[in-house]
Amino acid sequence: MAAFHADVHVELKPLVNDPAGLVIRDALGHIGFAGVQAVRAGKYLSIELEAADHAEAENLVREMCQRLLANPVIEDFRFEVRETAIA
Repeated sequence: MAAFHADVHVELKPLVNDPAGLVIRDALGHIGFAGVQAVRAGKYLSIELEAADHAEAENLVREMCQRLLANPVIEDFRFEVRETAIA
């Protein structure tokens, strides 16, 4: 088994209303960042895992996203997987 690290980003789909993003945008305007036109809020997850190889690690992370980490109806996800040293 090899050790891997995955950086996972989950964001609302472009046509889905983002109330948190609107609040953040408005708050930025109130503290002096008037030029901010739009903000989209999302989730970042850092995952350490073991897998036989890079392809298996990617498949595992994709399955994690599809089954738990992202709601496929309203969210998109992307991820990067890299091999790391075993701790």
